[in-house]
Amino acid sequence: MSELINASGRSKDFRWQLLTTVSALALIGSAYGSGTARAGDGDTDRATVWIELGGQFEHLSDGEDKFVPPFLLASLRPAPETVDPLTVGHSPRSSFGEEGKISFQPENSNWVFSVGVRVGRTTSHQELNQQSYPTKGIPAAQYTSKPGVPITSGVTIRNRKALQFIDAQRQDRESHTILDFQAGKDVGLGMFGAGSSSIFSLGVRFAQFGSKSNIVFASDPDAHPTYKYFGNIKGFDGGIYHLNDASLTAVRSFHGIGPSISWNASAPVVGNPADGEIVLDWGANAALLFGRQRAKVHHQTTAQYHMGKYASSSVARTTLYRHTPPDRIRSRSVTVPNIGGFAGLSFRYANAKLSLGYRGDFFFGAMDGGIDTAKKENRSFYGPFASVSVGLGG
Repeated sequence: MSELINASGRSKDFRWQLLTTVSALALIGSAYGSGTARAGDGDTDRATVWIELGGQFEHLSDGEDKFVPPFLLASLRPAPETVDPLTVGHSPRSSFGEEGKISFQPENSNWVFSVGVRVGRTTSHQELNQQSYPTKGIPAAQYTSKPGVPITSGVTIRNRKALQFIDAQRQDRESHTILDFQAGKDVGLGMFGAGSSSIFSLGVRFAQFGSKSNIVFASDPDAHPTYKYFGNIKGFDGGIYHLNDASLTAVRSFHGIGPSISWNASAPVVGNPADGEIVLDWGANAALLFGRQRAKVHHQTTAQYHMGKYASSSVARTTLYRHTPPDRIRSRSVTVPNIGGFAGLSFRYANAKLSLGYRGDFFFGAMDGGIDTAKKENRSFYGPFASVSVGLGG
């Protein structure tokens, strides 16, 4: 019998605080932009401030070393296994990120100034329970670890060490924040047609990643119970069993900041600005982040052996091995290259825009995914996104 449980949740408080801050800055910028528009002599139909809010379904990379206790080697796993317990030992594979951006373009200018933030946080819980009755042909109600007290559930039997079992549990938290400050200039000059744009920007990018994992394994590969008759009932009276257990806790993080460059372009596909139009958007970005990478890892493994009556304390357990190495605490300065890009379509009407597309951002060697030794792990976020933008001050 196998049981696999997966649960996930997301904390939004931190993200909404950031987006609230972005919105507040947008309102301040819109007030300034409106004043500029009224005072200027240029094109008063063009918005000077754009506020963008959106989200992305993000696939996450998984480059951490797997925690594999000795008793989970294939030759030592118990018979009830139908699902590989190591499949439970992976970090979250997806999350939902949120984003906000403010762009300001002064009147009669091709310069664009922007600040944008992307945040994400996800939690997950995975649990796998596998077990089997030690002997075929005897109903569960006839098993007993005490005369006259029948056992009616497999879970109870497992807790009394009357069957083979293997359990795995994992809990994870992952978070990331990416903050961009950029100044760019539209150098398109209509190269993609009337109403198109091609903006090259220089700026600064800040990135912060964090994760925490808790993993627990337990198993008993033996199924050698002994029985005796208590009256007319054949009952469980002891046997041989192992107690194998292992656990790992890992906390990892990266903080970095550095120069960035980006290119964002758009070209009308069909329609016109007055009645609404569909626009093709695309772009690419790169950055070089200088920061610090940290990891703190604790793990331990124990195997014990017991031969005798399960309910008896007269026979002591024998510890076959206990492995509890010192905590691994690592901290080092790293340089992290970052590249990314996106493509999508926007429906634009007057000073409002709805955008849909696909985007990826890749940070090479950002995290330490090792256990006993350091291991560079890439951190990547890629998937479909959607956003809504509103122009003010036109």
